[in-house]
Amino acid sequence: MAGEWWRPERLAARRPYLMARARIVAEVRAFFAERNFIEVETPGLQVSPGIEPHLMAFGTDMDEPGEVTRRRYLHTSPEFAMKKLLVAGEPRIFQIAHVWRNGERTATHHPEFSMLEWYRAGAGYQDLMTDCETLLRRCLKAAGRGMFHGKGRDSDPAPPFERLSVPEAFRSRCGIDLLATAPDPSKPDLALLAKASAHLGIAPHAGDEWEDLFFRILLDRIEPDLGMGRPTFLYDYPVSMAALSRPKPEDPRVAERFELYVSGIELANAFGELTDPQIQRGRFLADQEKKRLIYGETYPLDEDFLAALDYGMPESAGIALGLDRLVMVATGAADIEDVLWAPVR
Repeated sequence: MAGEWWRPERLAARRPYLMARARIVAEVRAFFAERNFIEVETPGLQVSPGIEPHLMAFGTDMDEPGEVTRRRYLHTSPEFAMKKLLVAGEPRIFQIAHVWRNGERTATHHPEFSMLEWYRAGAGYQDLMTDCETLLRRCLKAAGRGMFHGKGRDSDPAPPFERLSVPEAFRSRCGIDLLATAPDPSKPDLALLAKASAHLGIAPHAGDEWEDLFFRILLDRIEPDLGMGRPTFLYDYPVSMAALSRPKPEDPRVAERFELYVSGIELANAFGELTDPQIQRGRFLADQEKKRLIYGETYPLDEDFLAALDYGMPESAGIALGLDRLVMVATGAADIEDVLWAPVR
């Protein structure tokens, strides 16, 4: 949608998608209201935009009378602020937030987009899978369609969604015993994964770490078929990729994390939430160092978030779902700008 997006004929071309978007947003709010969730709003400007090494943020300087200029960032997710509300005592919360990620613009990426996040105290990540199944079926119905569609393929939400663990995906689709390449789960071995994947013709590049090769295999051999035919939960990531999720009690080699795919498009990332402030601090520091080595910069830690974890966050589960992408697969739109009222230019 290059150029003058505001011309009447251009709005008319995408207006059916936008009307479906409005119905989907109304259905989302109804879904959570029926389940006694409170809709919250948290600031886009934050001390830390998120610590993931490969996410790039937009920064700005905040001036206040009589105070030193302070650096702030547009958040890449409202996660930290929403978890503080869990600590404060709100047990069921959701938010439709504008979030920002620099350097991202493709058919499924936009520098400013809408994220639906919800958090449930006293719940686990399996509960979020149930939430997703019901919510996605209702949103598709609100869009007036019977099938999700993306990348030229349909995805039927009527049967139970596929649940595929990451180790099983690597075993069944690539012939790789993934966990065997991480005899120390916290420090997976690149050489072992390179050996296990040699038959695929996928080799590490100079400077690669285990995670880089993991993603190359995932993106090339596994992800393109996820969510085709029916939506797929890809769950139980290696614990070295836990992010803000906790280790699985039954198997600490993996973490309580899943991603949801529909028609080959990733829609959501969910966690059984990590509540230990010391472990979380260690993960943040490791990610900071990785970002510094790769990009030559880092973002600050949100010490207030770590203080909230130390105060005591309840056992909980949370999820971030790309609302624009949900509208895309619910309407069959081919480009994210088709479902935005106005693009960033």
